[in-house]
Amino acid sequence: MAQDYRHKTTSVSLIHYHLLWCPKRRRRVLVNAVRARLDTLIREVAGELACTVIALEIMPDHLHLFLSAPPTLAPHQIVRRIKGRSSRVLRQEFPHLLRLPSLWTRSYFCSTAGNVSSQTMQRYIAEQRTRG
Repeated sequence: MAQDYRHKTTSVSLIHYHLLWCPKRRRRVLVNAVRARLDTLIREVAGELACTVIALEIMPDHLHLFLSAPPTLAPHQIVRRIKGRSSRVLRQEFPHLLRLPSLWTRSYFCSTAGNVSSQTMQRYIAEQRTRG
């Protein structure tokens, strides 16, 4: 799955992004039901954007997302859509999140990963849970 090339009429691509971002003030709010709902929301939005989630690890105070994206989407567009939808829905469904000025910080980390490092990236993200 991680090394599936996207074939379009005039292009073939393999674009993987490792994305990372955290809640405002690095609050440890991504736990229990919030964590489960966030997982679902990220996968929904990614699907709508024609992205494939390869690995996802949600820690209490940040998350790692490794996905395959079409060449027509820039990383900032993906992050903006996921953060926007998840913030709106989570704050509606979990009123205690309204205490934060906003759910997410404006910042995020993005790194590209090619064919060779995809498995390494998946292993790194999977190991985050044991380090947390």
